[in-house]
Amino acid sequence: MSQYGLLIDYEYCTGCHSCEVSCKNEKKLAHGVYGIKLSEIGPFEITPGNWEWNYIPSPTKLCDLCADRIEKGEKPACVLHCLGLAMDYGPVEELAKKMAAKGKKMVMFVP
Repeated sequence: MSQYGLLIDYEYCTGCHSCEVSCKNEKKLAHGVYGIKLSEIGPFEITPGNWEWNYIPSPTKLCDLCADRIEKGEKPACVLHCLGLAMDYGPVEELAKKMAAKGKKMVMFVP
């Protein structure tokens, strides 16, 4: 049986917080409690005139990859509602191949 995970390509994350909002709504989480939390890194200057600014969604200990949704054949709420299409859910082996092909600005979460 394959293990499943979440792949986040933060090169395409726009910082819209839709992953946070969809998770909070799906799990009915209280104010200040998160299943996934968006972190902002930057802006910082790499070389003169060349700036970097990244948004990185990070699942918390409360994330179970929407096990109840997965059982019904649906995607996790954060993946479904990601406006930048920066998140993917699937078998870890497939996600690892996607990650290796891209090579940078990707993180994988496996609960």
